[in-house]
Amino acid sequence: MARKIVVTSALPYANGPIHIGHLVEYLQTDIWVRFQKLCGNQCLYFCADDTHGTPVMMSARAANTTPEKLIEQMHKEHEADFGSFHIEFDNYHTTHSPENKHFSELIFNRLDEAGSIIKRDVEQAYCDNCQMSLPDRYVRGTCPRCKAEDQYGDSCEVCSATYQTTDLINPYCATCGATPTSRISEHYFFRLSDFEQQLRDLIAGGHTQKSVANKLDEWFKAGLKDWDISRDGPYFGFKIPGEENKYFYVWLDAPIGYMASAQNYCDRNNLDFEEVWNSKEYELYHFIGKDIMYFHALFWPAMLIGSGFKTANKLFVHGFLTVGGEKMSKSRGTFIKASTYLKHLNPEYLRYYYASKLTNSIDDIDLGIEDFISRTNSDLVGKFANLASRSGPMLAKRLDGQLGQLDSDGRQLIDKLAGAKDRIIQDYEQRNFASVVRTIVALADDANRYVEVNQPWTTVKTDLEKTRVTLTAVINAVRILTIYLKPILPKYAEKVATFLNVAGLQFADVGTVLENHKINDFERLFERIDEEQVNTMIEESKESQAAQPAGGEAESGTAEQFKPECTIEDFAKIDLRIARVIKAEPVEGADRLLRLELDVGGPQRAVLAGIAMAYKPEELVGKTVVYFANLKPRKMKFGLSEGMILASGAGGKDVFLLSADPGAQPGQQIL
Repeated sequence: MARKIVVTSALPYANGPIHIGHLVEYLQTDIWVRFQKLCGNQCLYFCADDTHGTPVMMSARAANTTPEKLIEQMHKEHEADFGSFHIEFDNYHTTHSPENKHFSELIFNRLDEAGSIIKRDVEQAYCDNCQMSLPDRYVRGTCPRCKAEDQYGDSCEVCSATYQTTDLINPYCATCGATPTSRISEHYFFRLSDFEQQLRDLIAGGHTQKSVANKLDEWFKAGLKDWDISRDGPYFGFKIPGEENKYFYVWLDAPIGYMASAQNYCDRNNLDFEEVWNSKEYELYHFIGKDIMYFHALFWPAMLIGSGFKTANKLFVHGFLTVGGEKMSKSRGTFIKASTYLKHLNPEYLRYYYASKLTNSIDDIDLGIEDFISRTNSDLVGKFANLASRSGPMLAKRLDGQLGQLDSDGRQLIDKLAGAKDRIIQDYEQRNFASVVRTIVALADDANRYVEVNQPWTTVKTDLEKTRVTLTAVINAVRILTIYLKPILPKYAEKVATFLNVAGLQFADVGTVLENHKINDFERLFERIDEEQVNTMIEESKESQAAQPAGGEAESGTAEQFKPECTIEDFAKIDLRIARVIKAEPVEGADRLLRLELDVGGPQRAVLAGIAMAYKPEELVGKTVVYFANLKPRKMKFGLSEGMILASGAGGKDVFLLSADPGAQPGQQIL
């Protein structure tokens, strides 16, 4: 009996583009969903843009647009990127939707009526310089648990600890570098501890992987804390019912976006949402990254339990992507946007490479550039496409494209390939895609050995019918291997189906054999990757990371995509000059700022630069730097900043001053 399944992926944030790190999750999910459909199951795949929160609001301000326009543009870009990588959602929605507002208020009200929502005063970070409360991601500092520096205000990327923003050591505003002050505000809290036993039972019942359960057990032992689910305005999101200047925290309405996307789909397809989302008739699975498992394994199911909705059957957690064994890096060009990749390489190369690495564990996967090139050329071109190219053209040219019948040797090969079906299905089901790929590659090797033994390029000169028998086996091998590969390589499978003149290619078709069948003309399936293609992509990724002035980090994401275009006349107004640092000192109360005195060939200038994590004051004295001379002075909490010095890098410790010739004269104009 066919299963009915609902699947979700974590919602990408609407403040930046999709990159190859994001794609690990969406490709993993898409492969699993396609597999289920090829098995004849009904499988609905829902996702949406995560649109609320301070970063979107701040990015819209910087771009001189509205949050609504910004998220609309990003939605189009996200859909285009996903579509180009053949990620096939049944519905891709947005959390800024009537459906999401409805469910957010419904769940909040039910929890409130049940006594699981309380109010209390909180001490929160406030930036006097930016004149706003600072949400978690806009405060950075030292983790109170493991002492890792430059961590977010709500969680540590090093040890995965979660905490209150006020627990950070040496906090600073991520926007301007100022040390935040404290303010008291009344907030709403969700009593997570009310659901401790239900959550323990859920995890004990196999809700997620054992390694995740072990991590969750640490949090249970530490004690489940009440969760702050409100934020003060200004904030882009949904207002809390009955409030004028308090909003639902983005992490409350983000997972509810799964339900909203499902509701939107059901409304458009005349389906009953209660049956699809909340009944036992449908299985429910969430795919997420390990960085958000606290929210999805504790807060989210507790909210669902408390408001009368079912929890997911399973929570599938995956690891991160590294490139060459290291974290993705803008400076090294390995922080590659999906759109940049698509300019240079076939998206199915990345689908296949990720599949060859993915298991059901939460271990990180690594994209090794040399290995990526080698595996693509060896497997996709040298094994799978080569098997088809060795048989199709010969069959069409010399044997009128007509298959014959299998002999005993051909039957033995096909039976072996078909016999792997159950093992491959089991590995797909368990998300052990690396094992699937290993099995398929081994079977392709068997098929290629069959070709080598029977040498159709020789027999075609002396015995056409023997050649037809050989190629009939090879074509059937291509067909079976393509069925196995179809969840990973859907477009490749479409090309093969056209070439073979067949429809379907479902797992149910593995046991059938093509005999006395006419095929179509062969078209090339894959091209080899040239190392230069990859190098060019990496170089372009380096070039796309624009240098920025020291004294303020760029917003996370890509607000720069939405900034109004400037004319050459605007650009001509910029006055860049040589400056020499004659004095550098820390700024009391601001851990990220240094006050620099600059010799600019006239009256000295004072600049506040956010480079204290990258440079010690004594290292800067005497340095020749590039100075943005005609930038309007800015009054900051810690004094007046009369211009900027230019630097590049990701921020924090990764800031590199743009230095000039030590012999250049201060005040010399360079632009």
